[in-house]
Amino acid sequence: MPIPPDYTERVYAGVLGKIIGVYLGRPFEGWDYERIMRELGEVHYYVHQKRGTPLIVTDDDISGTFALLRALPDYGNSRDITAQQIGQTWLNTIIENRTILWWGGMGMSTEHTAFLRLKNGVPAPLSGAIETNGKVVAEQIGAQIFIDGCGLVAPGDPELAADLARRFASVSHDGEAIYGAQVVAAMEAQAFVESDINKLLDTGVSFIPRDSVIYRLINDLREWHAAEKDWRVTREKIVATYGYDKFGGGCHMVPNHALIIHALLHGDGDFQKSLMIVNTCGWDTDCNSGNVGCLLGIRNGLKGIDAGPDWRGPVADQIYLPTADGGHCITDAVRETIEIVNIGRALHGEEPVSPKGGARFHFEMPGSVQGFRPEASVEAKAPVEIENVAGHSAAGERSLALRFRHVATGCPARVATPTFIPPDAVQMEGYSLIASPTLYPGQTLRARVEADADNSRAVTCALTLRFYGAGDKLILLCGPQEELQPGEARELSWPIEADDIGGFPICEVGLEMAADARADGTIYLDYLTWEGAPDVSFKKPSGGKVWQRAWVNGADSIENWSRDDYRVRQSAGRGLLMQGTREWTDYRVSAQMSPHMAKAAGIACRVQGMKRFYALLLCADGKARLIKALDGDHVLAETDFSWQLGTMHELSLQVVGNRITALVDGKTMFEVEAHERPLSGGAIALVCEEGHVAFNDVRVGPV
Repeated sequence: MPIPPDYTERVYAGVLGKIIGVYLGRPFEGWDYERIMRELGEVHYYVHQKRGTPLIVTDDDISGTFALLRALPDYGNSRDITAQQIGQTWLNTIIENRTILWWGGMGMSTEHTAFLRLKNGVPAPLSGAIETNGKVVAEQIGAQIFIDGCGLVAPGDPELAADLARRFASVSHDGEAIYGAQVVAAMEAQAFVESDINKLLDTGVSFIPRDSVIYRLINDLREWHAAEKDWRVTREKIVATYGYDKFGGGCHMVPNHALIIHALLHGDGDFQKSLMIVNTCGWDTDCNSGNVGCLLGIRNGLKGIDAGPDWRGPVADQIYLPTADGGHCITDAVRETIEIVNIGRALHGEEPVSPKGGARFHFEMPGSVQGFRPEASVEAKAPVEIENVAGHSAAGERSLALRFRHVATGCPARVATPTFIPPDAVQMEGYSLIASPTLYPGQTLRARVEADADNSRAVTCALTLRFYGAGDKLILLCGPQEELQPGEARELSWPIEADDIGGFPICEVGLEMAADARADGTIYLDYLTWEGAPDVSFKKPSGGKVWQRAWVNGADSIENWSRDDYRVRQSAGRGLLMQGTREWTDYRVSAQMSPHMAKAAGIACRVQGMKRFYALLLCADGKARLIKALDGDHVLAETDFSWQLGTMHELSLQVVGNRITALVDGKTMFEVEAHERPLSGGAIALVCEEGHVAFNDVRVGPV
């Protein structure tokens, strides 16, 4: 079946439905129906303010769904991807005890149990099998949590979606958990071409055994719904027949799957009503709500989401994906949509899409704002409203309208979007927000702006950024100002200088509109993006703590109290201290390194997680090695090299295309071409294997 013509927009609606559902259900996850009714009443809209919690949070339901789907592009978007390869993606993407999973321990947390199996050499699908972990552990809910991506990449192809769901789910789950995941994924795939809920259910159950509990459960719910239209009565039957007391473990698949089917039937396909039912019923609310939201987002499209209250405004497309790929943590629904769409297109033999030449912020999805909000600081005193509109784009169809009033001397208007951990998320509770900045000194910001023809007068526009300075104080920088007369368009360009930032992390980027007399009107932001290699020194700044969070810690511990810039400790295996993004391609990284005790130590480039990178290592057997880590270590070159513990060495790696050049103490040690499954881009890392290593003067720059 060909890809539907509205595929991209429907994926966007599915992604929005997923995150809206999770954000809605997260503040009261685990509550039962009685407590929800007593403290919240029926849940028709966000309740985070009642609970005193933020709306935009890190959550395993979101990060697991979108981050683990990267297994497909990491393995060539092959329809034949194996469970074992997906398991490798787990080991690459997840930082043990820190990201994505509930780290509840062996035999308690299904996902933690599976991760430990993988880590200890048990390949998927044995890592999640009943024969390995037992029936109760294997049939918990996690398979359903992470599975929406399998439906999103298979529009109109429920067979492919169900088969992908089986392979993705089998890394950590088995039995009824896989059946539930297959039903959800198949229904989501079919929802691109079918709207009838009962027909979607027919499709879903066609891929699972007739003697399974999930199959019987769905039949029961359909019968109960046909006989009784009051969802509260059906909920009581679910509790009596498929409740938590009937199944073992902390959060079993079966009861929660029942609530998803229940909400789809009694919600009559309405987005708000269905989310109300599934959330008010309780149990694993963020998971169940996320699955229902995704499916109905696909089925109903953006109009279905917008038919009720303002679900999208408070969310502003924002998503956090904390993983070992830290440069992808600060993201948004549009960015994730394009990645999913291009996976789906590849699976169907289609070329990828790249709106506005690959601009990071392009606003091509109707209603999208990609995290942009009016700045609320005391310096930005003029009011501004944001709206996604059609037109005013040189290379696309949409733009972001910035409607300002009372801009005048000393009263600019500003909008901005995060590029690193925002101030209100620094102390986030629950799942840690682990991230690297997405923007660095040495890169060049570009944006196209257009002034509405009806503006009252000329205004000046400038790109802006903020970074965490000494004492973690936010410091504003403005780029060159450009005057725009009414009806005029311009491209703004601003090379970010390292001297202006001082090694601190950039946390937001935006646009300022100013005038020397009152100005009212609209500026259209067509796109905003950046490019080029970073040019930055990661020496220890003189003050503050947030800068340490820019390093994604994949080691046992890091210490910054010594005279060295960084000390990395790893008790067993290999630890990485990472910073940067996959968009970094050709660059040079260098560092001074002094191993105090180590099996191996060095630096890495084009780092794409814990298990995918190039590294220059000094090894305890008296060798210097250049390795590629990708489904295991591959030695690209090695030589004898005499070194001693406690001795400082200058290491350098340079990557240009497939050519890798490694230097030690200024002398070229290796120069190789890596053509077989090359890594095209990625972050840097400081590497410590079983020991304690000091690093100083870490630098990244263009070649």
